[in-house]
Amino acid sequence: MSCRSTVASLLVFLLPLSAEEKVDLQTVHRIRTEAFERSKVMDHLFYLTDVYGPRLSGTPAFKRAADWTVKRLSESGVSSARLEKWGPYGRGWSYSKFSVAQIEPVYSPIIGFPMAFVSGTNGPVHGEVLPASIRLEPDFEKYRGTLRGKVVLIDPLQDLQPQDWPQQARFTDAQLGEFAMAPEGTNSPARNQSTRAGMPGIAPGEPFDMAKVRAFLDKRNKFLVEEGALAVLTVGTRNDGGTIFATSGGSYDPKRATPPPMIAISAEHYNRMVRLQQKGIPVQVQLELAAEFFDGDQYAYNVIGEIPGGKKAEEIVMIGAHLDSWHGATGATDNAAGSAIMIEVMRILKALDLKMDRTVRIGLWSGEEEGLLGSKAYVKAHFADPRDMVVKPEHSRLAAYFNIDNGTGKIRGVYIQGNDMVRPIFESWLAPFKDLGATTVSIRKTGGTDHLSFDAVGLPGFQFIQDPVEYQTRTHHSNMDVYDRIVADDLKQMAAIVASFVYDAATRDEMLPRKPLPKPGENARPGNAAPAKPAASGN
Repeated sequence: MSCRSTVASLLVFLLPLSAEEKVDLQTVHRIRTEAFERSKVMDHLFYLTDVYGPRLSGTPAFKRAADWTVKRLSESGVSSARLEKWGPYGRGWSYSKFSVAQIEPVYSPIIGFPMAFVSGTNGPVHGEVLPASIRLEPDFEKYRGTLRGKVVLIDPLQDLQPQDWPQQARFTDAQLGEFAMAPEGTNSPARNQSTRAGMPGIAPGEPFDMAKVRAFLDKRNKFLVEEGALAVLTVGTRNDGGTIFATSGGSYDPKRATPPPMIAISAEHYNRMVRLQQKGIPVQVQLELAAEFFDGDQYAYNVIGEIPGGKKAEEIVMIGAHLDSWHGATGATDNAAGSAIMIEVMRILKALDLKMDRTVRIGLWSGEEEGLLGSKAYVKAHFADPRDMVVKPEHSRLAAYFNIDNGTGKIRGVYIQGNDMVRPIFESWLAPFKDLGATTVSIRKTGGTDHLSFDAVGLPGFQFIQDPVEYQTRTHHSNMDVYDRIVADDLKQMAAIVASFVYDAATRDEMLPRKPLPKPGENARPGNAAPAKPAASGN
């Protein structure tokens, strides 16, 4: 092909792109080069996970990680990096010593970790296990007077089958093609949340009701304490092969009931004890848990920082992720990965000294795991309260909010949350990353993370489509959510795409189009419950 024909072909390729949306391809190239060749993202991740460990909101551990993040942002040249207080939130909780083992009929170590917001043991204790599957209120009378001094096996025998599905997965072209199509008759997929098998407090066939589950668990925790249970062993929400998925046994709200020591253990070790008891063979367990509640400071803190803009500095482009995590591991995929990416995005934009019209602001949230509380509080303070929809001055000045919170999987596209007006814009912004696998713009609404706080008040809030990798099968809220489950090239790819989206949004002539403002109360969720995070299928 001649030089002249090559130039002509390039012009044919570029003209549709520039006609739809101006994209500064030279700057995109610089961003990609910085993100892949001079990346610091795994260093950010190392400190957040290996050094600072789990980051449960309201704890000294979270505060240390947040202080380090402020320092790292400041070192990158981010202005006004700070902690922004919100609340009151409630109490923090952590543990400093833990062990559990079967000691009769033979000694055997047990894989497990304590649930959050539970009592400690005040030294080593031991007791006989008692299977007591307390799942509905009539079960209280069945076990009344039988639990004192016992280690309660609170769940039924688990049906474990050989796994016949891959632990790790990437989206196929066919799946991404499905995401790109609007579901029939609606702008968003209908989530089947009518029932959840096995949830305590919900009878078989009964519609799922989170408030009912919470009320039942409070009654059960109070019952266990009154009946004198020594400790409780559970399999958590699900587990298999030594990977345990579990979060809290009690609550960050000090007004709710605090249960006795509650330990999530491997299903295999749990089943062994149940079988032994069913055969009339007594089982003794020894355990120790040193746990501490933090009631002094009832407030929590978000990390905020800015890169000031130029001629439109009063307008804002925001990026965010949640900094808090559960405590069973070091919160790597949920969500040190997202936080590390957003720290890296700010570093890239400063390292390249990119001139942007709008101010770029980062928000790393606390209280996400308890129901998006930190981002909700921020949106309420700065933009609007979904209950009354009285908008504040900043509401009209937010161009967009971009969020990362689905693990290590690289970006394959973006959910536009029912806002079809941004489709051609995002398609143009994604075009330079086709070779990195990011191609899909989906009108579908995805849930479970902090972009919802912005979307709830009519702001353009977006979550990216990410490969599931091991998020649902191994790491999400599990004891395996650690640094080693992160794919470095995925994080580099995500940092490059997010930084490019931020630059595009911050230099665009106009702000992104918005959906109509919601009505007061339309998006105000009752209580603090957040919807489940998207399943590995991305639906």
